[in-house]
Amino acid sequence: MDNLDLNTSWFSSTSEKVSTLQLQPEEQDSDIAALQKRQTIKIEKPESEQKLEALLSNLLKYGVLLASAVVLFGGIIYLVNYGSEAITYRFFYGEPERLRSPVGIVKAVSDGYSDAVIQLGLLVLVSIPVIRVIICLFTFLKQRDFTYFFISLLVLGALTYSLIIAP
Repeated sequence: MDNLDLNTSWFSSTSEKVSTLQLQPEEQDSDIAALQKRQTIKIEKPESEQKLEALLSNLLKYGVLLASAVVLFGGIIYLVNYGSEAITYRFFYGEPERLRSPVGIVKAVSDGYSDAVIQLGLLVLVSIPVIRVIICLFTFLKQRDFTYFFISLLVLGALTYSLIIAP
């Protein structure tokens, strides 16, 4: 450190000369070139698979929109009817009997209960994945793809158990 002189001309000079060094690009790695070539290859799905994807996509999209609209409509009706009532949390009352089964919910909607409309929207929302699995089940059976058929059957069994038997 003793040999370092800070008063040298290269440090205190006001006229500096900047030199640039241009680097030549390296040749592209053969692996990278092969990957870029693979990316340009377009893999097309069979028409039946494209139709299934479109059907399932539309089912999910429009099913969720329908369920949301029904819940929103039921919520608005409920607030119009009961929005000004005072809420008491002293006692817990479970769901009324009319809202404990799908048949009861549909009957309560036809009788004009606004809380049943909300329940109907939630029922529609829960049924969308079940319908999706049923569509896949029959599609795989039609295509004779038994591996995915049995997987779909297993998923349908798990959904059925969790929705009907487990509660």
